[in-house]
Amino acid sequence: MLPWSAELAGRFEQTTYDSTLLRGNPLGDPHERPVLVYLPPGYDESDRRYPTIYVAMGYTGHLGMWFNRMPFRQPYPELLDALFQEDDVPPAIVVFVDAWTRVGGSQYLDSPGTGQYHSYLCDEIVPWVDARYRTLADRDHRAITGKSSGGYAAMVTPLLRPDLFGALATHAGDACFDLAYRPEFPNLARLLRYKYDGSYDTFFESFHSRAGQNTHEDLQLVEIYGYSAAYSAEPDGTVLLPYDDLGVVIPEIWERWLTRDPVEMVRQPQYADALRSMRAVWIDAGKQDEYYLDLGATAFHRAAQKVGVPDERLHFELFEGKHGGIEYRYPLAVRWLAERLQ
Repeated sequence: MLPWSAELAGRFEQTTYDSTLLRGNPLGDPHERPVLVYLPPGYDESDRRYPTIYVAMGYTGHLGMWFNRMPFRQPYPELLDALFQEDDVPPAIVVFVDAWTRVGGSQYLDSPGTGQYHSYLCDEIVPWVDARYRTLADRDHRAITGKSSGGYAAMVTPLLRPDLFGALATHAGDACFDLAYRPEFPNLARLLRYKYDGSYDTFFESFHSRAGQNTHEDLQLVEIYGYSAAYSAEPDGTVLLPYDDLGVVIPEIWERWLTRDPVEMVRQPQYADALRSMRAVWIDAGKQDEYYLDLGATAFHRAAQKVGVPDERLHFELFEGKHGGIEYRYPLAVRWLAERLQ
């Protein structure tokens, strides 16, 4: 694990996609988005077609961060390339998608609070990739994977669009909202109340004036606002928090959040059918995950079993680890998906 770039056997292409669906989005974020595509070794020397695996980033993630190099760890693109150099790994095209917003992310959903990021992925990027590259352009040869909010996208996107995605891998994805989100509400209400007079307008004025000097508490407040923008925005774009100034849940708004909880979604027949139709479902999380997403992973696994996803299509694993520093898990899931997308 040298502190400089490894020589790649495959290659990456980065393109800027001009999105019609993201043009004029509520937050004024760019409608031109980077798309990073990995082409496996041998792509340029053959005319074969390949399965496609889409990668969704976690909250606050943007495409350039994939190449960040940490001590004694390789960036995911290099881990991915090393994986596809192994003779027993079936080749695949891997597409890295950007869904960043000025509030940190979009949860890859369509929302009047952030924009049409689910439709952007499904109705713009997928057809564009299939037209530009030699893909096997059907749901049985297309998967989505991700970690954290990207893992959430990996769970809900195939539930919403089983016609497009036939396999998924989720690493510590947001699930079981009562465990992952709700315990933080009193603390977040107190932070906003005592530091910013209970006003998100005041908070964001301060936040944007301190670029590069933001604290962990700032990121906590941005994150819950971003989730609210994705799950509980009004048609006019007004963002509704799911709790009041004391941190007490507002039932009618919290119910709107739960309709987008993957565990709750699978209890509905149409989503149960979608999950049952998947060719492959990989679920994992660290046993010491700070956000209890190991419990969310367990709940999603149990939901998959309950609706009848066959055991041979399921991989469930809890490993020693926390929420961060688990990028070594990503190639394991990609290998598993690639083998089942052939």
